[in-house]
Amino acid sequence: YGHSNQLRQARAMGDYLIVGVHTDEEIAKHKGPPVFTQEERYKMVQAIKWVDEIAPGAPYVTTLETLDKYSCDFCVHGDDITLTIDGKDTYEEVKTAGRYRECKRTQGVSTTDLVGRMLLMTKAHHSNIDEDLDYRKHTDNFGKGPKGHSPWTGVSQFLQTSQKIIQFASGKEPQPGDTIIYVAGAFDLFHVGHVDFLEKVHQLAEKPYIIAGLHFDQEVNRYKGKNYPIMNIHERTLSVLACRYVSEVVIGAPYAVTADLLDHFRVALVCHGMTEVVPDKDGSDPYEEPKQRGIFQLVDSGSNLTTDLIVQRIIKNRLEFEARNQKKEAKELAVLEAMRRLEEEKH
Repeated sequence: YGHSNQLRQARAMGDYLIVGVHTDEEIAKHKGPPVFTQEERYKMVQAIKWVDEIAPGAPYVTTLETLDKYSCDFCVHGDDITLTIDGKDTYEEVKTAGRYRECKRTQGVSTTDLVGRMLLMTKAHHSNIDEDLDYRKHTDNFGKGPKGHSPWTGVSQFLQTSQKIIQFASGKEPQPGDTIIYVAGAFDLFHVGHVDFLEKVHQLAEKPYIIAGLHFDQEVNRYKGKNYPIMNIHERTLSVLACRYVSEVVIGAPYAVTADLLDHFRVALVCHGMTEVVPDKDGSDPYEEPKQRGIFQLVDSGSNLTTDLIVQRIIKNRLEFEARNQKKEAKELAVLEAMRRLEEEKH
């Protein structure tokens, strides 16, 4: 949702947004192993509602040639720095030419932090124990080099505001003739598997209006176990709202799809993917009501990617990710130090 927020801000600066997505090879060279394959990333970015077009295989260093190739007036990046493998600013050329704009980085989230939460696999990050030592120790290892703390890679708390939800929400009410479809789940670490499922659901009707019910953290933890969800309810809300197939989100939806819920939203169809449905606390089927009404449908997304699999990928590459983050931090700190020196020389 940090990436989505960047794309939302970028889209607001112009009329048409083209998003360059790097290949696995480029990322591995400059940053370290990517979590998702390039095909998965192309699909994910394309599914974000502010994106008009993607440029697959975009070069890591943004040049004027690339901007001209796609007839772009300017490019946009967050207010953190990106450096090539040899420590150069990847946007130097377009900055010099005055074809660069900046948007604000989303506070409280980074890929680094999410990877840290996955590697940890404890319940600390969504319990009330603020100072769980294991987690603190880990975030310290993860977002800090041996010296100091980079403001870009470090971990801070994400604070949800109503304003942020409004910026992400479509704000569109269902129209006469729309088919209201309800889906529910954790939608944790919103990924390609979710996108494939929602796209399939979206194809079920001529004018679909998809409402996604998100379960509270405690509920997700009850049926998923371990330290799920990796992302808290606020983070999951924004991730799902950023998807072009979703019209509305119910924050903290009941686990059982009740008659009240179906009547309130005038739901015509309830869909679930091919993943296991865990019974409710009392052992009942959470989809009993829509099944009785004959409006329940299983939808095969054709994707086998799950949140579990992503976590396994991360753990497998654990050491590479830790090394990657410490290296990134060291580069950022070196740049900060150079910037500080420049400032001092001016005075």
